[in-house]
Amino acid sequence: MFERTKDDAEGYWPSISDLMSGLMLVFLLIAIAYMHNVEQGRRRIEKVAVTYQETQVSLYESLMNEFKKDLPKWKATIDKDTLSVKFMEPEVLFKSGCSDVTPAFKAILNDFFPRYLNILFSPTYEASIDEIRIEGHTSSEWDNGKASKGVAYFHNMSLSQDRTRSVLEYCYRITAGAEQKEKMRKYVTANGLSSSHLVTNQSGRELKRLSRRVEFRTRTNAEQKIVEIIREIER
Repeated sequence: MFERTKDDAEGYWPSISDLMSGLMLVFLLIAIAYMHNVEQGRRRIEKVAVTYQETQVSLYESLMNEFKKDLPKWKATIDKDTLSVKFMEPEVLFKSGCSDVTPAFKAILNDFFPRYLNILFSPTYEASIDEIRIEGHTSSEWDNGKASKGVAYFHNMSLSQDRTRSVLEYCYRITAGAEQKEKMRKYVTANGLSSSHLVTNQSGRELKRLSRRVEFRTRTNAEQKIVEIIREIER
């Protein structure tokens, strides 16, 4: 039977030691490479975040410069944080319980929407746009408060969805040119949200009249870019 000599053993262990040292070096190089990728990813995310903030501010200023004279007569506001143009006069928008756009609101949309698209689809902003959401919001009540909360929520959900679809259809009809219509199909959506985003006062009490509104909200693609960077790092 073959027996390992002392010299064989001494030659054997250094080879194992060399192997372990090699593996440790490989792991160290992998760790360094990973840390380098993470650092690069962090810098890219910071750059996206800064660009996102700059775009938000610039787009808000562009919207305000375009519409500031019109907002009072439209009973509308622009939210700086969400880039949402909010139409807050329920009697102007729709008749009670109805989803048809009123003539008064159509007149507002005729003036507002083409100018709105011209800003968002301009060379300055189009590459940063992810979605343009037409949102319909209601109060929490139904049938003058006689319906239960659950019944009211689902009735209002159906009503808000019908209303936003009516607004979207009208905006599509008044949009001029095949190119603009194609961009609408790509970016513009209708979202009925029922009473899920109520307007309240400082004490948390619902302001039912102000809760009944239509918003045009702009979402940028900064979040998607950050997700893509994180996925690259994890590969």
